[in-house]
Amino acid sequence: MDRREFLQTAAVTAAASALVVGASETATAAGKNKNETVSQEKKMKKIIIAADPFAVDLKDSIKAKLIADGYDVEDVGSQKGQDIAYYDCAPVACKKLQQDPTARGILLCGSGMGMSIVANRFAGIHASVVESVFAAKMCRAINNANVLCLGAMIWGDWMAKEAVDTFLNTKFTQGLDGLEEFLQGAYKTVNAIKD
Repeated sequence: MDRREFLQTAAVTAAASALVVGASETATAAGKNKNETVSQEKKMKKIIIAADPFAVDLKDSIKAKLIADGYDVEDVGSQKGQDIAYYDCAPVACKKLQQDPTARGILLCGSGMGMSIVANRFAGIHASVVESVFAAKMCRAINNANVLCLGAMIWGDWMAKEAVDTFLNTKFTQGLDGLEEFLQGAYKTVNAIKD
């Protein structure tokens, strides 16, 4: 499959998936208490979060929402009045993620890029800088990213929370029917690349 064919297939499949997911969620809500099921899943999910001084306010807002939603959140970044540079807190977060492969990371700085550059130096870390909710979904579905990087100079509070929810609730290859084998193979190939 060439790139153009892949992109066309992915776009059509993603659009169809959004419709199927919406219908599926309606059916699930009618059949059982969805909130209880989702809440139990979230309580089992560990989130490592960190921010540099540029993103403390956005990090604190996202962290409060995650805790309210039932996630187990560990903050290893800057706090108000305690500045930690992105290149100091990202390694702490990544080492914790390496110890728990089921955990997810959310790293924030001014643009998200510094955090991503540092995070991607760690084995097993797949950090993606995103600037849209759609990209937050696709970094999971296509690339199986386990770390979401956001820029506080780019994101507003409400949309950043939407991106985080989307990232945490999307599974690898979700909605990309027919592309699973290709994406899993690509993921293995990328993981094997060493310099």
